[in-house]
Amino acid sequence: MISLFLIISTAFIQKQLHFIQTKKLGYNKDHVLILPMDLKINEKISTIKSVFKANPEVLGVSSAYETPVFINGGYAMWGEGMPKGQRKSISALPIDENFVPTIGLDIVKGLGLSAADMQSIANEDYQKNYYNFILNESAVKSMGWTSENAIGKKMDLGDSRQGEVRAVVKDFHFASLHQKIEPLILFPDTYFNVILIRLSGKRLPETLALLEKQWKEIAPHRPFEYEFLDDEFNRLYLSETRIGKAFSLFAFLAIFLACLGLFGLAAFTISQRTKEIGIRKVLGATVGQIITLLSKDFLTLVVIAFLLASPLAWWATNQWLRDFAYRIDLSWEIFALSGCLALLIAFMTVSIQSIRSALANPVQSLKTE
Repeated sequence: MISLFLIISTAFIQKQLHFIQTKKLGYNKDHVLILPMDLKINEKISTIKSVFKANPEVLGVSSAYETPVFINGGYAMWGEGMPKGQRKSISALPIDENFVPTIGLDIVKGLGLSAADMQSIANEDYQKNYYNFILNESAVKSMGWTSENAIGKKMDLGDSRQGEVRAVVKDFHFASLHQKIEPLILFPDTYFNVILIRLSGKRLPETLALLEKQWKEIAPHRPFEYEFLDDEFNRLYLSETRIGKAFSLFAFLAIFLACLGLFGLAAFTISQRTKEIGIRKVLGATVGQIITLLSKDFLTLVVIAFLLASPLAWWATNQWLRDFAYRIDLSWEIFALSGCLALLIAFMTVSIQSIRSALANPVQSLKTE
């Protein structure tokens, strides 16, 4: 029963982990390099972009305050149609004009940011700055707008960032799959923490070596320390990955110990029925009939164990999955496959002794005291 509980639970955990890895996030996390920035690099960001873009293996270069994997910046928003002085709490991310195409966001309506938009927020007198905002679909819906009529709506992020809606992008996962997609605003800014570089994925070692060389020439004060966006994404689920590995190990050990016990029990039971087996063979019983006779009692116990383990595994797995806003369904196929696997393992374990006994000379069996 413990083995079956672990088999079923492990199967669902691995299926959820596979779901996480293959789910469409709304952006492309493959082959995206992350480089941390500081104040000196911010001052040289235009040079860095132009140098990196000259590499044919670099498909896009962008800078942002945070990566799209986890955005937690909280802002106060006012939008057209809301009472003056009222504010809505919302997540927002400062980006440059290349952020949307670099990470592959889909624009539903409107246009992405341009170099002119970046210039319009670079005035020394911040009151002269005018912002063009990009909202996700959830933000548009929370304001009571639609993607079609949201374009051009007046809004602000605090008194210092006033402007209008430039575009609407499809919802994308900017947090763990434990959380539902919340409203989000992307807006242009002049200070960032990370550079995002989309690579083609070809000639990766050579590309990284060239980028490191160029980086050292432009920013010698800071080491070329990077990571990939998909590695940052995987870190969100380290605890789930550890649970999956632990359950897999425990399931293997439980099956191994159960097989040892079943093998010993089958050997003991068959040794007590040696004469019975000999008499049955003398009376015409076939090898298949002998194997069936010796195996059915053990397989019946496995079926009972399955009936006991299934509801426990369903409850425990369902409790674990409740922490995910986006999750798999508890399908009956996994229960059926786990039961069949347990029956197959049990049958193979018992059959080793059963076949040996069924093929033995009945004369020798009858002589056994």
